[in-house]
Amino acid sequence: MGAAAVQRFPVDAVAVGPGDAPDWLVQSVRDGGATVVPPGQADALLWIHPDDPGGLAAVLRSHGGHLRWVQLPWAGVEPYVGVLDRERIWTCGKGVYAEPVAELALTLVLAGLRGLPTYLHDAPLVERGTIGRNLRGADVVVVGAGGITDAFLRMVAPFDAITTVVRRRSEPHPGARRTVTLDGLDDALRDADVVVVACALTPATTGLFDARRFARMQQHAWLVNVARGALVVTDDLLEALRAGTIGGAGLDVTDPEPLPPDHPLWAETNCVITPHVGNTADMGRPLLAERIRSNVARRIAGAPLLGPVDVDAGY
Repeated sequence: MGAAAVQRFPVDAVAVGPGDAPDWLVQSVRDGGATVVPPGQADALLWIHPDDPGGLAAVLRSHGGHLRWVQLPWAGVEPYVGVLDRERIWTCGKGVYAEPVAELALTLVLAGLRGLPTYLHDAPLVERGTIGRNLRGADVVVVGAGGITDAFLRMVAPFDAITTVVRRRSEPHPGARRTVTLDGLDDALRDADVVVVACALTPATTGLFDARRFARMQQHAWLVNVARGALVVTDDLLEALRAGTIGGAGLDVTDPEPLPPDHPLWAETNCVITPHVGNTADMGRPLLAERIRSNVARRIAGAPLLGPVDVDAGY
C-alpha cells in the first residue's frame, strides 16, 4: 500500500507558537479572518520566536506535511536559513519595520555629519573650532534595496542628496539617482559623504566593510549600519576610526552584539552606538500585528503574501 495521503486543513486554520502567544498576536490572526488552532490542525504557522530554528524544525517534522505557509516574525531570517525549504510558502517581517529603522538611520546620519558624537565627548572642542557638514547636497550611498532603503530615500529626498543604491541586481532602484551592483561598490565609496548599510546578511555580504573598503572612503565620510553587525569587520572599523581613515560611524548593530561595556569602540569620540533599537517593541508591535492581519486575510483570499522569503538568496 502507498503512503497515506497528507491531511489538508482549511487556509483559515492558523497555529501560533512556540508556547502561549500574546493576546495581540492572536487577535491579529482573528482580525485577518482565521481561527487559531494547534499545529496538528493548522494549514499555516505563525512562528513568534526570533531565534529558535531547532524548535521550528521539530514542529515541521511533526506537522510539516500540512503546514503550507510559515510566517517568521522579523525581517532578518539568518537563524532560520537552515530550516527554509521549497515545500511551503515562507514569509517574514521584511518591510514591516522599515519606517522606524530608516528614521534611526537618518538620525545617525545627521548626528554624524553635524559632529554631535564628537561634541558630546569633547565639549572644549567648541573653543578650538567647529566641525560639521550638510546633508543637503551630500553624496549618500545606501547598500541594500529593501524596505529600509525605500523609506530612507523618501526621508532624505527633501535634502536633495545625491543618492546611490548598491544592490544585487542592476535594474534602477526607485528614488535613487543611480543604482549599481555590488561590483560597483568600491567606485561608489570614493565620493560618498555618507554610507548607509541596510542590506541582508548573507555569506556574500558578511564582512562587506573591511579595512580595504574603509580605505576607499573619504576621510570625512560616515558609515551608518542599521542592518546586521557582521556586515562590518569591527576590528577594521576601530582601526579606521582611530587612524582617521573615515570620519566616523553610527552603529545600531555591532559584532559582537551586544557590544561588551569595556569594548574600545565605546570610547571613540567619532562613533555613536545605539543598542539595536531601530525598532523597539512599542514601535514594532502594531506594525507586526498589521502585517499578520494582512497576510492572513491575503492567504484566505488567495492573494500574494507580503514579505516573501527568497529561499535561494536566504532572505
